[in-house]
Amino acid sequence: MAKIRFDILTLFPDSFSYLNQSILKKAQEKGIIEIKIWNLRDFALDKHKTTDDYPYGGGPGMVLKVEPIYFALEKIKKEYKTKKRKIILTDVRGKIFNQKIARELSKEKQIIIICGHYEGVDERVKKFVDISLSIGKYILTGGELPAMVIVDAISRHIKGVLKNPLSLEEKRFNKLLSVPVYTRPEVFITKEGKKLRVPKVLLSGNHKNIEKWRRKHAKEIKL
Repeated sequence: MAKIRFDILTLFPDSFSYLNQSILKKAQEKGIIEIKIWNLRDFALDKHKTTDDYPYGGGPGMVLKVEPIYFALEKIKKEYKTKKRKIILTDVRGKIFNQKIARELSKEKQIIIICGHYEGVDERVKKFVDISLSIGKYILTGGELPAMVIVDAISRHIKGVLKNPLSLEEKRFNKLLSVPVYTRPEVFITKEGKKLRVPKVLLSGNHKNIEKWRRKHAKEIKL
């Protein structure tokens, strides 16, 4: 059994090909994580598969209906029984997602993510949600991108997903330093003839000087 299972509720299941690439693909193949995508239209109550409607009281845009989300959640909870579960709604009004939240959520056995869309979801959906999360104070077309960000960030804390566990790195440094990195060629020439060179110190082989240079140019990222 996987160490953690992600269930994502969405109107656009084809958006999630990213989750089958690179590190996340390998983690799924190894059985470390499991990801299931659920199409909310499959839980609509009418023959037209209606998942949204006009807001009461008037206003622009459409609102995701409560019924498809509720019945999808019920099916998922029936299929996978665990007490270590968190249900997340992606919402621009939610709490800003960060590394600390990712680390805490990685301790769960199941994460269910509801992808918000249109003008939002029926407010009653929040009765079934543990936490609303945002990845920033800006508007996106839907919650699919935030959902992928959340899955990726949480997965990196699961033992076996990374070769060098992120948690160990955090314990050592308690912060993340971003340093400039370079690779071949040593000199890149633009079409205007401008030469962009790799700093000589990085080519020197002098590890003490390289470390000194990196510390000088490092920028702290608060997690």
